[in-house]
Amino acid sequence: MQFPYGLSDFGTLIERGYWYQDRTDRLAVLEDSGRQLIFLRPRRFGKSLLLSMLEHYYDLNRADRFEALFGSLAVGRNPTPLRNQYFVLKWDFSLIPAYGEIADIEAALHRYLNGCLTRFVADYQDHWTREIQLDPGDALASFQSVLGAVRATPHRLYLLIDEYDNFANEVMMADRPGSQDRYQTLLQGEGLFKSVFKAVKAGAGGLGVDRVFITGVSPIVLSDMTSGYNVGEDIYLLPQFNDLCGFTESEVSAVLRQLAGEGGDWSADDALATMRTFYNGYRFSEDATESLYNPTLSLYFLKALAHQGRYPRRMLDENLAMDRNKLIYIAQLSGGEELLVEALSGEDQVLVPELVQRFGVADVLAAVKDEPFMASLLYFFGILTLAGLTSFDECRLRIPNLVARGLYVERLRERWLPLTESARELPEATRALGQRGDLVPLAELIEQRYFRVLSNRDYRWTNELLVKFAFLTLLFDDRLYMAVSELETGRGYVDLALIVRPDKRRFQVLDLLLEFKYLSLKELNLTGEQVRERSREALAELAPVAKKLDEAEAQARAYGAALKERYGFAELHAFAVVALGLERVVWRTLKVG
Repeated sequence: MQFPYGLSDFGTLIERGYWYQDRTDRLAVLEDSGRQLIFLRPRRFGKSLLLSMLEHYYDLNRADRFEALFGSLAVGRNPTPLRNQYFVLKWDFSLIPAYGEIADIEAALHRYLNGCLTRFVADYQDHWTREIQLDPGDALASFQSVLGAVRATPHRLYLLIDEYDNFANEVMMADRPGSQDRYQTLLQGEGLFKSVFKAVKAGAGGLGVDRVFITGVSPIVLSDMTSGYNVGEDIYLLPQFNDLCGFTESEVSAVLRQLAGEGGDWSADDALATMRTFYNGYRFSEDATESLYNPTLSLYFLKALAHQGRYPRRMLDENLAMDRNKLIYIAQLSGGEELLVEALSGEDQVLVPELVQRFGVADVLAAVKDEPFMASLLYFFGILTLAGLTSFDECRLRIPNLVARGLYVERLRERWLPLTESARELPEATRALGQRGDLVPLAELIEQRYFRVLSNRDYRWTNELLVKFAFLTLLFDDRLYMAVSELETGRGYVDLALIVRPDKRRFQVLDLLLEFKYLSLKELNLTGEQVRERSREALAELAPVAKKLDEAEAQARAYGAALKERYGFAELHAFAVVALGLERVVWRTLKVG
């Protein structure tokens, strides 16, 4: 099987026999949903391929290729009356430079749009009965001339706009002097970008544009361009389009079983469980009944299986690494770091009254950022996802999967423990624990470095949650482990489980479980200096500490038995860990065999 990783051209994909998960059955529903549609999804979630499919389906120049392109797909068996009925014009705003002076950006926009219109005129040259004038310095005048020629034919225009918000996202994430001013000049008032959307709106008012389909990541620009383009219909939260992009579990499972049937030294069930942990979990509607797999990450994994016969070495495709910048931006805001911690602390921990769906770049750059604002941004970026409603009609948000969780962990680790301070100690400490079950080096690193940092942070809590985060951020490593926090076992939630990836069991790596408890210095009736002076053995014998160790041990044994049954490994190394203030760590080592 050939997997179209990084391929967004529908024609190439179909004609060269790449695997394609059919979504053409949604075309009739899309047509009935409106004539000017706005569809938002995170980066690398299949939006460009969706637009390419629409282009090939509606393009009147491709009518003679309909059977070859769509004959084997759902819409080929039941086409809509609009197939191959349109001139199709496509704009991709990610191709327009978002830097430089305002005059440079405006000139680049004119050049890009004129280039698209020049190709458009040439592609449909046999249909024109009216002269078209392309103005090199004024793309909007060129657009009006093209629409005049379109109106003189029996057909109308279908306009596809990809990454409409690219410039806004670049401005928001960049720290370049003058970026906000340039953005406001382009999109507010009578700015050029706003004028482009006003021209589209006018064209759709009986001047040649019949349908528009716009994709992007966030609704940032929608607010800023409201008066310029206030006729688009948002479909990105509707349940019928939840899986318009992305794969369902049954679809992923079917592909894995087909691949396994073609030969390979791996289990389809194990591969599905791994993909579920790392890539599944996205929901884009409060009423959605099924979660989705990230399509780019899934294709990355499936291509590795097909070509190399094994899982990819790293589960995070580095082409998605730009999402780190989104978390850096949020973490730097007031309350942003606490939001990241809140999201990581357990399932469905982030609650907001509702998603914020209209905010401009000025709001992003200058306004006060409350938790609903920040959480909504993370949702649109794909780093949080919908998890249903509370009994009070609040919106639950969660981290969708282990890849996204890894981005959070990585960001917090960078903020809490700079790599320059732990470049040598951390790898040695994690190796000692992962290979020999020796917790001493990691505990010393946490006591000597991490607790010193965390004790100076202004959190509303200091308890086992903070201790868990110290261990989680240091131990998270998708190269070897499925590092899962708050994993439900049926008997409760494991604080931290590090389950060896199925494809890594040939290495000398231990399955690990850690349960955490916390005692304040006040509860111990000791000072920090007294705690630091005593040995771990002496501290463990103190009655309050022994009681907490007993509680953690009982939970670790119960959860460990459930994990062994779930994953089928022979032995689990477990630790009952108690933190004494933010000074020391004591533990018991258990073997659940």
